Amino acid sequence: MLDILFINPGDRKAVFQDLGKDLTAIEPPFQIASYASFLRNEGFNVAIIDANAENISPEEAAEKVKELNPLLVALIVYGNQPSASTQNMTISGRIVTAVKELTNSKVVMGGLHPSALPKRTLEEENADFIIEGEEQIPLKELIECLKSDNDLSKVSGLWYKKDNGIKNNPKAKLIDDLNKYLPIAAWDLLPMEKYRAHNWHCFDDIENRMPYGAIYTSLGCPYKCTFCCINAPFGTNTIRYRTPELVVEEIELLSKKHGVKNIKIIDEMFVLDERHYMKIVDLLIEKDLDLNIWAYARVDTIHENTLSKMKEAGFNWLALGIESASAEVKNGASKKMKVDDIKEIVTKIQDNGIRVIGNYIFGLPDDTRESMQETLDMAKELNCEFANFYCAMAYPGSQLYNIALNEEWKLPEVWTGYSQHSYDIQPLASKTVTAKEILAFRDNSFHEYYENPTYLNMLQEKFGPDVKKHMQEITKTRLKRKILKGLS
Repeated sequence: MLDILFINPGDRKAVFQDLGKDLTAIEPPFQIASYASFLRNEGFNVAIIDANAENISPEEAAEKVKELNPLLVALIVYGNQPSASTQNMTISGRIVTAVKELTNSKVVMGGLHPSALPKRTLEEENADFIIEGEEQIPLKELIECLKSDNDLSKVSGLWYKKDNGIKNNPKAKLIDDLNKYLPIAAWDLLPMEKYRAHNWHCFDDIENRMPYGAIYTSLGCPYKCTFCCINAPFGTNTIRYRTPELVVEEIELLSKKHGVKNIKIIDEMFVLDERHYMKIVDLLIEKDLDLNIWAYARVDTIHENTLSKMKEAGFNWLALGIESASAEVKNGASKKMKVDDIKEIVTKIQDNGIRVIGNYIFGLPDDTRESMQETLDMAKELNCEFANFYCAMAYPGSQLYNIALNEEWKLPEVWTGYSQHSYDIQPLASKTVTAKEILAFRDNSFHEYYENPTYLNMLQEKFGPDVKKHMQEITKTRLKRKILKGLS
């Protein structure tokens, strides 16, 4: 009998609207595949359905579950970016309901959002169990429990219904050996031919975005930005590492066995501990693989002396959390760094042949119309090879979410409303700017940035006319927004 069947949920239409057809990435679910590998190493029979990559309906996913007849179905709800778990809860709930209606399998939900709101998730969804905290040990204990005495009190971090009430067990301790509990993923269980890199990731070779790989080299983040929910499953601001040797072994496997060139480092903060990331860089240079890698960094963690080696190892893109041009707005979100350093750091990165993605947020609590305009002006001045413009969101698991509840700020009515690109989006209002104004400013900023002749000329100079034309095609369509209906 199949012990556990993982389902990776996703609804590209609802989350990304028409961008989900060809433009957005289709990312392999590394955590699910790594958990599957861990459990397989423990002697369990494991399978994976990637409903997101296969682009199948909840009913089709349930039919597959019925055919495979597993003891336990696990939906691990993460997303393409650290804040993308909540927006996948709507489709996850539909999948759980379809599975429970069609099969007798027990269903457990884990991931960032269920871990942040375990009681509410158990109350609202049709799942039998919710895992709070890291999932590997609880999943192992739950399978063993279901195969023996059904004593759920033994399962770490488990929430479940009993005696007309809700019970929960203490969370498992944080995993200390990531090599064991986050091993090389079971890539053989995934539809590797389905995965697709971001369009910008492949600006140097826009026609070859497949196949695509994504891995963690670390878990967590030591910083305490109020808008971030990444540490919700861990309960503390800390970072733990897989060994560089294991990371490079996995990258080599992706390259040589699966033909993967385009790779994302999922870590919330890859460029942080030089002993860790530069060891990976040095080992990759030794392997001499043909790679196109992108990773996250902070402006204040970049060291100029590391950049040329990173480029040599295949790091062609670094994503920087610039967030705002206003020091006051950043400080209010507990993200302190010198704004004056940004231009200098971006230039140094680019001078070493590495492209920069600037990430910006509009509508943080201290934002004003003037400070948002300053941020857009700075983005246009920096003229990074790509930019992401976000509205501030109070994601479950973040400090901002707790503040929003205490202050009774308006939050999205549906989970897809947390998606930056969805029709249902409901961003936060700031102290002085309404949610509608912030969203309208964000959407207009996207078009102002990407239709700017200075930006388009830079694209043509660096990447050629096809990439410039590609971006011009994208900006012909505007996202539809429920709260902006009727606004010109």
